[in-house]
Amino acid sequence: MNITEAAPSRRALLGVGAGTALAALLPLSGRSYASTPTPSDNDISQRLRALEEEYKARLGVFALDTDTGATVSYRAAERFPMCSVFKVLTAAAVLRDLDRDGEFLAKRVHYTEKIVKKSGYTPVTGKPENIAHGLTVEQLCAAAVGESDNAAANLLLKELGGPTAITRFCRSVGDGTTRLDRWEPELNSAEPWRKTDITTPGAIGKTFARLIVGRALSPDDRKRLTGWLVANTTDGERFRAGLPADWILADKTGGGAQYGVANDVGVVWPPQRSPLVLSVLSTKYDPKGPTDNPLVARTAALLAEALT
Repeated sequence: MNITEAAPSRRALLGVGAGTALAALLPLSGRSYASTPTPSDNDISQRLRALEEEYKARLGVFALDTDTGATVSYRAAERFPMCSVFKVLTAAAVLRDLDRDGEFLAKRVHYTEKIVKKSGYTPVTGKPENIAHGLTVEQLCAAAVGESDNAAANLLLKELGGPTAITRFCRSVGDGTTRLDRWEPELNSAEPWRKTDITTPGAIGKTFARLIVGRALSPDDRKRLTGWLVANTTDGERFRAGLPADWILADKTGGGAQYGVANDVGVVWPPQRSPLVLSVLSTKYDPKGPTDNPLVARTAALLAEALT
């Protein structure tokens, strides 16, 4: 599976009408990947363990080279709080299960200021003009994925029938682990012993691969979801800080005020190369955290070095 020799610029991918540019980045078919450990697995594990010790964190990693099938796995089967990473799954479920030819995406959803205040972080839905006039489902998807807007995500969950719809969606695409049980912002409580609102680095990484470079979505839905991810504004201190500036990145962060959760999951296209899937989840043992973005950035840089 190869991308075009010269990948289009990030700017070319941001517009709603960027389907042609995005199509050049996406595979024409699905593919099964054998798990082929990288030659320097032991060295990578030692370096990841050193990062854990330095930041006093628990770090989970899964990375896949979609060309060779080489993988990096570290605590890849351990449970971690998912936090806002679920918003990508929500938008994907809306695209696959509710929309038909853009008709549902054009639906305008009206909501109240009470919903906004209850949801916590609401950079888009909280604007007075949006409360007054509502937002389309497409705008809610873009806000949830690109801006990590909590109220937008809750409104989309309501359209889908609640958080457990995300669990069902994951099962339908072959993810037997990832689950969502609560709404924003309660789902971010992130207790280490919790078995709800969780995923594993391996499970969510493979699900992102199915959604962004696989066949889980139709080509048009895949392009639209990828465009929202490329437009993400919350990754500047995580994957974006650890990867070369000319690598096109489609990712979603997640985090919470408790237990220092810092997550980032996505697909990245190095120039003249097939994409890499990166999944980095981290948490602290102290309920007060803090969240360490540099831990995620440095892990992303290590993975890029190992797989390219």
